[in-house]
Amino acid sequence: MSKVPAATHTLAILRLLMTTDAPISAARIATQLRLPRSTTYQLLKVMVDAGFVMHLKSHRTYGLGAAAYSLAQAYSTQQPLVRASTRHAQALAKLAGGSAHVSRLSSGMEVLYVLEERSAAAVSLITDVGVRLAAERTASGRAMLAALPDAELKARVDAAGLGRQWQKIHTMVQQVRSRGWAEETEEVSVGQSSIAAAVLDHTGRPAAALAVTFTPEVGVDKHAELVAETCRRAQQVHTTLFGAA
Repeated sequence: MSKVPAATHTLAILRLLMTTDAPISAARIATQLRLPRSTTYQLLKVMVDAGFVMHLKSHRTYGLGAAAYSLAQAYSTQQPLVRASTRHAQALAKLAGGSAHVSRLSSGMEVLYVLEERSAAAVSLITDVGVRLAAERTASGRAMLAALPDAELKARVDAAGLGRQWQKIHTMVQQVRSRGWAEETEEVSVGQSSIAAAVLDHTGRPAAALAVTFTPEVGVDKHAELVAETCRRAQQVHTTLFGAA
């Protein structure tokens, strides 16, 4: 028996949330961990306040918060995702004469950047390792949001206080789903455009996104080449991590 049961229970809750495919209810957490409901709610409140857990109020469920993802920053250079995607990011950065990035989606509406590779000609960007940005503004975020079911996407949008933007976000996501990749132009960095493709896990959920950033002045042919290469390499990262379909 642990001498610090609250710490043990807290870690157990975080571990459970790490291994679930979607946010879950407090009742399920209490049942699976055999914890009193009052204790479960008390611990969840503390973790929500600290940012380690996110409460999706409209669905009465809980998922990992941005602070939980930040714990992985020190480990990021050893993550299987980073190891699997580094050479692809390097190749994309070189091809574009810009930068390439790998990011993950938090339990809310933020992306967390875990890898950045720059070509010799690349300009300095704000998308450095450890930086979090609004998912709906970035190509990476849009690519990952498009891989979520509408019900979960709506819950995330509402929880982030973006309910009035739902129709705009949903229309944008539908466009991404239709073509299979996302883009943005000068919404994150002035004078820069980005293309991104989601890296899906074995269940079809977004595990990460691979993106490339470049100047908007590239021609049509170069743009098409970057789209094709980004999508192809995102699929290769998927295959490395999760195996062939």
